[in-house]
Amino acid sequence: MALFGMEMMQVYFWGLIVFGSLTLIYILLSDIVDGIFDVIPVDPALILSFLTVFSASGYLLDKFSPLTDWFVLGASTVISSILVTLLHVFVFVPIRSAEASLGYSDDDMKGKLAKVIISIPKDGFGEVVLSIGGSTVSKSAQSFENEAIPYETEVLIIDVQKGVVFVTPYEKVLESYNQ
Repeated sequence: MALFGMEMMQVYFWGLIVFGSLTLIYILLSDIVDGIFDVIPVDPALILSFLTVFSASGYLLDKFSPLTDWFVLGASTVISSILVTLLHVFVFVPIRSAEASLGYSDDDMKGKLAKVIISIPKDGFGEVVLSIGGSTVSKSAQSFENEAIPYETEVLIIDVQKGVVFVTPYEKVLESYNQ
């Protein structure tokens, strides 16, 4: 069977080169050209990956198996469909959900425990560090009850206003809770 005046093995080979190169270029430049492909309901990385795997499996099956051209075409379609589905489910979906979970809001910090890394003076500002969304964040801090809080004290974040967290020593909260 011939397509575009070439044997199928040549079509698969050139498809592998072209679609493999386009896939690599898209992966490297996906942040730049991301808005261009918003009209397509399917991720372009999936389409390019499908065509690359299709071409690679078609080339290998055509070169190293005694199968007919039509059977190679069908087998390549099935192989690439399975592999691209696995790629989507086990790589692309977890990456997208991980990207979405990196952000946090001020409300997410309320009620979290933090540690003072720069002591907080009475009527002044210090700094605390806390873990949120899988990352370590340091924030400017002020005492909620207007008292000095020393270095390395574990504190509870009570409120957040304009990027400044208002904290109280955690021991004090535990004592008031136990009474």
